[in-house]
Amino acid sequence: MKFGILVNEGPYQHQASDSAYLFCKAAIAKGHEIGRVFFYHDGVNNSTRLTEPPQDDRNIVARWSKLAEEHGVDLVVCVAAALRRGIKDEVLAPGFRISGLGQLVEAGIEADRLVTFGD
Repeated sequence: MKFGILVNEGPYQHQASDSAYLFCKAAIAKGHEIGRVFFYHDGVNNSTRLTEPPQDDRNIVARWSKLAEEHGVDLVVCVAAALRRGIKDEVLAPGFRISGLGQLVEAGIEADRLVTFGD
């Protein structure tokens, strides 16, 4: 099965990002495909390389980058939501790219299921 993922919440103020990441890892481990993860609203905060969590805490941004590198997952950040929060290309972590809502629509069309994490 091919999944599209929508993440609407930031990395440290809500469980949505952790849940989405763990869902992706589990789906890939079971042989499913994650076509695209689209970060929208505060979810765009998952994409910034400026995040520096304490050493004893999980690095959510780095986990997403590693998922993209190891499994070819397309990590797309909504341009309008990103710009509202001061996120531009130069602060994106590896594996992320900025694009428009059309990428979310395309993910929904191409996937068997679009799963949303966060409000």
